[in-house]
Amino acid sequence: MEQLFFFFGSLFLFLALGIPISMVLMLCSMVLMYASGIWDVMIIPNSMLDGADNFPLMAIPFFVFAGEIMAAGGLSKRVVQLAQLIIGRVKGGLGYAAILASIIFAGLMGSSVGEAAALGGLLLPMMKEAGYDHGRAGGIIASGAILGPIIPPSTNFIILGATVSLSITRLFMIGLFPGLILGLGLMIVWFFIVRKDGYTEIITFTSAEARAILKDAIPAFMLPVLLLGGIRFGVFTPTEGGAFAAVFAIVVCMCYYRELPLRGLLRVSVAAARTTSVVMLIVATATAVGYFITMAQIPTHIAGIFSNYIDSPRILLTIIMLFLLVAGMVMDLTPNVLIFAPVFYPLILQAGIDPYHFGLLFILNLGIGVITPPVGTVLYVVCGIGNITLMHLVRKMLPFVLVEITILFLLAYFPAISLTPLKWLMSG
Repeated sequence: MEQLFFFFGSLFLFLALGIPISMVLMLCSMVLMYASGIWDVMIIPNSMLDGADNFPLMAIPFFVFAGEIMAAGGLSKRVVQLAQLIIGRVKGGLGYAAILASIIFAGLMGSSVGEAAALGGLLLPMMKEAGYDHGRAGGIIASGAILGPIIPPSTNFIILGATVSLSITRLFMIGLFPGLILGLGLMIVWFFIVRKDGYTEIITFTSAEARAILKDAIPAFMLPVLLLGGIRFGVFTPTEGGAFAAVFAIVVCMCYYRELPLRGLLRVSVAAARTTSVVMLIVATATAVGYFITMAQIPTHIAGIFSNYIDSPRILLTIIMLFLLVAGMVMDLTPNVLIFAPVFYPLILQAGIDPYHFGLLFILNLGIGVITPPVGTVLYVVCGIGNITLMHLVRKMLPFVLVEITILFLLAYFPAISLTPLKWLMSG
């Protein structure tokens, strides 16, 4: 128990000091090494190397690269125009289009921060011009961004699958239907907000404009269809699917749209390499922490705390969900996955909870954390793009967050909502 105190105490202390998360994890591993009475300078670098040397994680740089190309090569703009064409003819059309664009874009990027940055840059100026409250406009962009980690392809599902040895294909598939439910829930909330705030704008296009938008949007719409179809039917693995997505994005943006020159591709490659290096450094340092967590038998201590609830799966799931909601508020999604997934998975298996169902709840729960203060990364992205104060954004976003938490617990207590579609998608 002493080492458990050392771990959580050092973790929250270093986070409170504003130290970057990868360095926080490195320092925590050193604290745990000292607390364990071990001092071998090679343990940490060797553990970091083992953590990064994981074949399924090769999918991450490919999907990150593909997402950067789409954002820079004109694909984002086409997605937004398609969403406006489909649903923009009703009052508050820009808000509905933002949610639909979030659903489509989640199937292209798999990243909440990237989705918020891309859609925020395109839609926030348009929503402000239409008279939307700044906080409300930012709130709908931020709340829609959590679909990125849920709707496949999701880099967080890749990390989770690699961490606890689950099928990434099945994790991808279980996120599809609940992601659509989340999108529908956000639209229902927006329906009432439109009437409360009095938004009346609609978006219309001529027949010629509609045909041009549909023609331009076909490649953007086909990528998630081909990607998920290829992964589901075994044409390629998730890692090969990431490579396919990157090549597809290059061909479309450079040859079809012709909005990404060779020099732009080089800039995008640098940005993707930078993002990938940050993710992989977090993976590596979290693996080092995980080594000392295991050595200190911290999972055993936590299991002892929760062991009284193993015979009551619903109570156990509720407690874990509440714990993860708090953890998501103070630490980003990726390190939370790497630290807590190995701790909680043995517990939920003992309790008879489906591991893929729990994986969905795990990522959705921590995904909500990226839009909650004080460490909500998506919040700061949207605030920066839209020039919105943090407190105003949080207040105006609250209805969306509440409906997302409601859907989280609805999925937790009624697992058939996610498991039945998974069986349909994986049958045959």
